Amino acid sequence: MAWTKRQLVEEAFTEVGYASYVFDLQAEQIQMALRRLDGMLAQWNASGLRLSYPLPGAPGQSDLDQSSNLPDAADEAVYLNLAIRIAPSLGKVVSVDTKMNAKAAHDRLMALAAQPGEMQMPRTMPAGAGQKRWRYNDDPFVRRPIEPLLAGPDGPIEFT
Repeated sequence: MAWTKRQLVEEAFTEVGYASYVFDLQAEQIQMALRRLDGMLAQWNASGLRLSYPLPGAPGQSDLDQSSNLPDAADEAVYLNLAIRIAPSLGKVVSVDTKMNAKAAHDRLMALAAQPGEMQMPRTMPAGAGQKRWRYNDDPFVRRPIEPLLAGPDGPIEFT
């Protein structure tokens, strides 16, 4: 089951050094961290790393108790990078280990999300001796490349 936005925010505060059993977090601090979380994941979405995170329509409309819909592989990357983003406003400096772990987790997510584009032969390339000309209207060249069906700015539609 996916973490809630509240759990991600609380884990980020714990990483910064604001453990919930020691510090009572102010409502303003939690809202600030939630806005930064929304902004960070909107930026990741714009850069091509789409994680099914429900982005709010406007700042301040996000619900803390809403499910984040993040895959399990993304949780660590999200709360570690969020900790790096909220630390300066709390007057804290995150450790080098946190920065290294955040970068490594983000790099793993990018590697999981990276899919090479399908390569298609140009229309001017001969089909070769193994191709039966009668299959494709007696055409000696490879068939036209298939253009992917696009779904707007999100990219091609994939059927699984």
